[in-house]
Amino acid sequence: MKETRRIAAVYVDVAAQGTDRVFDYLIPEEMIEEVAIGSRVQVPFGPRKLLGYVAGFPTITNAKRLKSILHVMDLTPPLTPELVGLAEWIAQTWLCPVISVLHGMVPAVLKGRYRRMIFLPNGASKQVKELVDEGEERLYAYLQEKVEITEEEALTIPGVTRTLLRMLIEEGRIQSDIRIGDRITRKTRTWVIPLVAEDALMAAVETLPPQASRQKDVLTFIQTHPEGIPLQTLLSQLQVSRSAIDRLVEKELLKREEREEYRDPYAHRSFAPSTPWKLTDEQQCAFDAIVTPMKAKRYHSILLHGVTGSGKTEIYLQAITETLNMGRQAIVLVPEISLTPQMVERFKGRFGDRVAVLHSGLSQGERFDEWRRIRAGEVEVAIGARSAIFAPFVNIGLIIIDEEHETSYKQEETPRYHAREVANYRCHTHQAVLVMGTATPSVETYYGARTGKYEWITMNERVQGRPFPPMDVVDMRQELRGGNRSIFSHPLKEALVQCVDRGEQAVLFLNRRGHSTFVLCRECGKTVDCPHCDISLTYHRTNGTLRCHYCGYTEHVPKECPSCTSTHIRYFGTGTQRVEEELARVLPGMRTIRMDVDTVSRKGAHERLLHAFGEGKADVLLGTQMIAKGLDFPKVTLVGVIAADTMLHLPDYRSAERTFQLLTQVSGRAGRHDAPGRVVVQTYTPEHYSIKMASRYEGEPFYRQECLLRKQHRYPPFCEVFQIRMSHPDRASLMELAHQVVRDIRPLLPEKAELLGPVPAPIPRIKDRYRVQMLIKVTGQIDGKSKWMQTLRNLRTAYADNHLRIGVDREGF
Repeated sequence: MKETRRIAAVYVDVAAQGTDRVFDYLIPEEMIEEVAIGSRVQVPFGPRKLLGYVAGFPTITNAKRLKSILHVMDLTPPLTPELVGLAEWIAQTWLCPVISVLHGMVPAVLKGRYRRMIFLPNGASKQVKELVDEGEERLYAYLQEKVEITEEEALTIPGVTRTLLRMLIEEGRIQSDIRIGDRITRKTRTWVIPLVAEDALMAAVETLPPQASRQKDVLTFIQTHPEGIPLQTLLSQLQVSRSAIDRLVEKELLKREEREEYRDPYAHRSFAPSTPWKLTDEQQCAFDAIVTPMKAKRYHSILLHGVTGSGKTEIYLQAITETLNMGRQAIVLVPEISLTPQMVERFKGRFGDRVAVLHSGLSQGERFDEWRRIRAGEVEVAIGARSAIFAPFVNIGLIIIDEEHETSYKQEETPRYHAREVANYRCHTHQAVLVMGTATPSVETYYGARTGKYEWITMNERVQGRPFPPMDVVDMRQELRGGNRSIFSHPLKEALVQCVDRGEQAVLFLNRRGHSTFVLCRECGKTVDCPHCDISLTYHRTNGTLRCHYCGYTEHVPKECPSCTSTHIRYFGTGTQRVEEELARVLPGMRTIRMDVDTVSRKGAHERLLHAFGEGKADVLLGTQMIAKGLDFPKVTLVGVIAADTMLHLPDYRSAERTFQLLTQVSGRAGRHDAPGRVVVQTYTPEHYSIKMASRYEGEPFYRQECLLRKQHRYPPFCEVFQIRMSHPDRASLMELAHQVVRDIRPLLPEKAELLGPVPAPIPRIKDRYRVQMLIKVTGQIDGKSKWMQTLRNLRTAYADNHLRIGVDREGF
């Protein structure tokens, strides 16, 4: 027994000051072979039994006072040693507890109540004569009677030990699986398999009486399926009854067997195989830039800056093929809203069952099974949203981040990591290639490419040389002066009519759901606000309610003003529901599909709506940001942006950047095939540089202008920004604590740091909690172990107030 494996360093799941470190535990002798780095274990911690993750095996001499690990929760550790090291780096970088990162790396179902189940493998009856161990013999007999038992129950059988169970599982003589709670269980299917050889089946067909014709059909059919066939498939293909199968089972010619099946979210879909396209000269250059360092097995990072429609996805597919040919694995990150059926179809069509898909639209069981396929090494490609960056691959050759500028790659809750930086770190570890593809890179990534941090590959032409659709900017102030009070400007209305008359389709974009953004009394000027948040309620016409999009509070529309009892209540602002209603009024007969959070909340709704639009069952696709990218419909020739100012005036230094990106991305949905496209942008601020430059496709001038402004005002990428957010039910207590935090931190800051605040957050109250924030801007090299960084890291636990919540975020490095 090795000394280094006697002690395990464990991160314990407890939130208290001073516990964000490893604790040493003794490994019982019978668990030594089970415990590995990344294992989940149950350990005693004070009077409690808590979950922990093994992070290493320290060598210490005095182990007598150590407590022992109580239980190893998984046969295969859910995390690899690389992921454990990654979690420690994330915690250090984004100032959060290591345990919170480790929890975020495993599927949600593993955090619930679970049992480890023991059962016999397929065909276990053939191994009876090979049993020599008494413990195994008793276990085998028990399993034949009970079918499956828990591990704890197995260990009560005389002669059965953990070591024996592990050996039998490794040899395939028994099998083990995790049973999660009551709902997320193993999915099984009944199979029918022959119990005798083929010649015996043929002989049985001859000896069966004439009235057993259906049994003969079954035996004849099963001869062509010696490995077995699912019962339901057999019944449906032969149109036989279960009784025919029952008779053959009784005669010991066939047997039924329960086999586990992964829950496949795409089992009902068939994907037509696709073949690689011939690359254009620009695509070939980009492909070579990716594959060359990959073949050399060296780390390399690339910004693939390609205009919309330039064929980036085909480059991804061919680069992944090269990765798989090298025996390595690939991760593809896409924004949640871009993980459309079209995207999945392209990857499944090219790589089939070698792809696992991870996103929030799957059930917990489906996500768990897709993750298990990755962990078991049964797939080589993982495609998914932000958290797919933690796919437990062990030999990564390529990580692709599509639409790398998307804000959804930044986690907004603890741990507040950015998937781009995590991907970069993993590529360093695996000596892999990182590809960040986008038509509109984030300012930070653009600056990194300009300064040599990333190789910058540009693709300036659309596939087959298709032109960019002209973008017409409509000043809605002029429309108003001309007497047009409609949501639709005259140019957009005319363009819609002409588009539909030609038998083509249009996409209308508005990044705001609901009917009206606020309800106002025209008598006293009061708006109807959420009682729990400092935000106005949004009117939803479909169910006649006012709803808070932050806390979920709903109420019926008041018949009179709550402040002055006036009945002069009106709806102001525009949401997707109102646009849909106005479209039906102004252009009757125009068929519309609306896509926003309200219409795609049910599983499969997103796919159904897009499929219907693709089949031509609607003339207009109206939606929020979820339709702004990733869609490719041949008949879409018109894109209309209802309000380009939606994000322009938000209190965020990225507002101009996001406006430019959104306009550029949504315009790319038009004219992607043979028919030319057109874009109509409605705005009240056409003079703003982000809108002017987006309308002229002036990417380089925009980024230069934006970098100049960021440098002047000290924002990323020219400095790092740390944001401290604090919330409390009592406003006075919150301000007092916030000022105390400032007094504690300010003396510790480096000379070139600037601390701003505390000030109320943009939304000062959410869910009855008041909110303030502080900003720290730091220029130059940052020492992660410096005193001020350690103070930031410990803020959550340093202030003794049970009602106080503190969050720390980091950007711009």
